[in-house]
This record gives sequence, C-alpha cells and structure tokens, in this order.
Amino acid sequence: MSSGLRRVGGALPALAIVIVLVAAWELYAASGEVDSLLLPAPHEIAQALWEDRALLWDNFTVTAGEVLLGIVVAAVAGLACAVAIHLSPTLRRAVYPLLVASQTVPIPIFASLLVVWLGFGIAPKLVIIALIAFFPIAVTTLDALAAVDPEQRRLMRTLDASRLRTFRFVEAPAALPGLFSGAKIAVAVAVIGAVFAEQSGSDKGLGHLVQQAVPQMLTARAYAAVLILSAFAIALFGLLSLAERIALPWAFESRGGRSR
Repeated sequence: MSSGLRRVGGALPALAIVIVLVAAWELYAASGEVDSLLLPAPHEIAQALWEDRALLWDNFTVTAGEVLLGIVVAAVAGLACAVAIHLSPTLRRAVYPLLVASQTVPIPIFASLLVVWLGFGIAPKLVIIALIAFFPIAVTTLDALAAVDPEQRRLMRTLDASRLRTFRFVEAPAALPGLFSGAKIAVAVAVIGAVFAEQSGSDKGLGHLVQQAVPQMLTARAYAAVLILSAFAIALFGLLSLAERIALPWAFESRGGRSR
C-alpha cells in the first residue's frame, strides 16, 4: 500500500468519530432538550457559514494576518532566545525563570492593558499572539539543543572545531525538529491569543465578530466563526507538518523506525 493510501486510511477513524459526534449533536439539538440560541444545530451553523460568508471572510482575513505575523515574531524571538540561553549558562540562569514566569500572566488582563498602552491597532494583538506562541517554540527548541548526542560534541572537539562550528553543523540541525514541534503547538494557541486580543479591543476580526454575535443572539454565526478559527489552526498545523516532512525527512524516518 502506498504512503498516500496509508495516510488516507489513517484519517478514516478520526473522520468517523467526527461524523458520529456531529450526528449526535444534530439529534440532540432536534430533540428540543436545549434552546437553539444556546446550542444551534450543525445544519444551522452550516447555514450561517453560507449566509454570512462575506462577513466571515472579511473578518477572517484580519485574524489570519494577525496570527501569521504573530507566529513569525514568536518564531524569530523564540529561536533567538533558545540559542542565546543554550550558548550561555549565565543567560540560562537569568532568563529561563523569567521565560517560565511569562506564562503565568493572565492573558485577558494583560491584553486589556496592552490595548490601553498601544491603542487599538495591530501592535497589541501581535504582542499577545507572540507572547502566547513564544513559549512553546523557545522551550522545545531549547530542549532539542540540550538533547544533542554528547558523542557528536566530543567528535567535533576532537576535530578541533570551534564552538560556533559545533553549533552550526551539529546542534542547529538537531534542534530543527524541536523548532517545528514548538511551532505546531504555537499555531494552535496563537489562534486563542488572537481571539483574546480582538475581544479586548478591536473593531474587526473573528474574535470581535464572536463578541458581537453572542449578545445579538446570533449564536450560529458565533459558532461558525469558531469553526473557521479551528479549521485555520488545523490547516496551519498540517502545513507545518508537511513542511517538516519535506525539510527534515530524516526526522520522520527515525520516528517511523521507533514506531515499528
């Protein structure tokens, strides 16, 4: 069986579960046990997706741009921070505790403060998204750098390689799978960060649309916006997985070997 057919076959169980859950949701909504204003049926959400497609698309492009820019900022900052901490034990002792502490900040409160400080433009949204996405990228990259085979480092020292050359030819390639793993986590949480940021102060975006739809009793529209956000995060995750497979085929081969 080809790899393409195996991947399709592997997705069938997940697709079956989704179909069963959607069918159960539809039956529960049709039973009258719950008000459609609280839990619209899947067909009502699908109807909202179609009828409000122009509105949803306009707001999606705003949120998507914020998420993509925020992830780029987080990736650059996270990679730079991980490399600096890895190369400097002093920085590790000084910065790593602050890195962990940055994740204890209540994001909704911090988002409101950023809007006050930076205004209603894109700047506070990028900061929030980057702050949320930064941590998984930095930590997974740092862990990958620390997990490099010590024998490879000894070999480089035996060859009289400088610290920079050891990093370039041994540690940096070994850290790439960690960078991709962190980025895949980041794309999921970045969407959440974008919603928090938009709901704290914005006049457009899917987060703002959800905030406006719920008080107006347009619950199906709000669910449609959430569905689009989820699909976007899944699509980004899939694209990163494909990019990782293309850029790091050796990493996938080693994982396949362990799983057999």
